[in-house]
Amino acid sequence: MSSFGKRVAECRKAKNLSQKELAEIFHTSHTTIGKYERDEMIPSIEAAKKLAGILDTTVGYLLGETEESDLFKDKKMLQRLQDIMKLPEKERSSILLTLDHFIKASKISLM
Repeated sequence: MSSFGKRVAECRKAKNLSQKELAEIFHTSHTTIGKYERDEMIPSIEAAKKLAGILDTTVGYLLGETEESDLFKDKKMLQRLQDIMKLPEKERSSILLTLDHFIKASKISLM
């Protein structure tokens, strides 16, 4: 399992940001970002939330809260799932059934 710092570095690189660029957006120094990435320093909860927002991920992903961490990495996917959960039961069931069919078809085509 990767650490908070490794996850920050991974997300930063995925956005093609240097430590200096992330530091400027985050309003801190690049040495602070480097310390986060080397796990020499742990940010406050508020700082972790801000970092997650800048890196388009979730605090849950950065903290490695679950084995299925890739789900928590994708903030937009989580929002979609939350939106689906808010739908009336009939619509939610229809969407989930459709997704199940697409997933099944995709798995079959990969064989």
